[in-house]
Amino acid sequence: MIGLLLPTVAAIGYPLRHRILAAAASALLAGSPPAEEEPAVPFTYRPALDPFTLPLLCLTGEGAAASARVMALAALEEYRDSALVVIPRPDATMLFGLAEDDLLDDSTDGLFIPGNLDAALAYMETELAMRREATAPHARRLLLVADCEKEADRISQLLARHPGDVSAVLLGDWPGERVTVDDDGRIDAPSSVVGALPERLPAMSRTEARDRLYAVVRNDTPKKRRRGSRTPKRA
Repeated sequence: MIGLLLPTVAAIGYPLRHRILAAAASALLAGSPPAEEEPAVPFTYRPALDPFTLPLLCLTGEGAAASARVMALAALEEYRDSALVVIPRPDATMLFGLAEDDLLDDSTDGLFIPGNLDAALAYMETELAMRREATAPHARRLLLVADCEKEADRISQLLARHPGDVSAVLLGDWPGERVTVDDDGRIDAPSSVVGALPERLPAMSRTEARDRLYAVVRNDTPKKRRRGSRTPKRA
């Protein structure tokens, strides 16, 4: 009879022991000091590529257009309150796949798409001349993203007259130093540029870049202005 009762008592005592041990453990934890929280690590973000690192950057090679898209978007997204990106319509079509009438009615302080390179340079020349005369503080830095076409001398003069106020990311047959970008983003750069750029430039497809560009325009809510009001009045 006693032999039959022993397994029953043991079975009852097994969960009882576990409850006692669990209660004791809870009491010990309640009396222990709280665990120290790890300090929060501040999260900072920097653009993968600063389009204003160099006053003049000419890209060539299979990956040139893909990297130029990233630079234009970096200026629009990261410097939206301090930069104006000027992209002639043919280059906006080539880089972002924009049609002739895309973004004509959309207004953003950070982007200007004139009809061609001549119009883009005329705007920048007049704008910068007006700034110099007015000594306007806190003016937006200008970034030209374009095929240089036959305007190398004109672009060089613009950059020389207004150091620090204008930069250019150029494609095409630039007569000076160029950075060759292969289809994987790896660069072959002259010694004067080495160190100013990463060994591999980020790239972006035209479809993704167009979507990002539309997102920038949609999220920007400046004061509306009349179409064509980008063109400054000449004295």
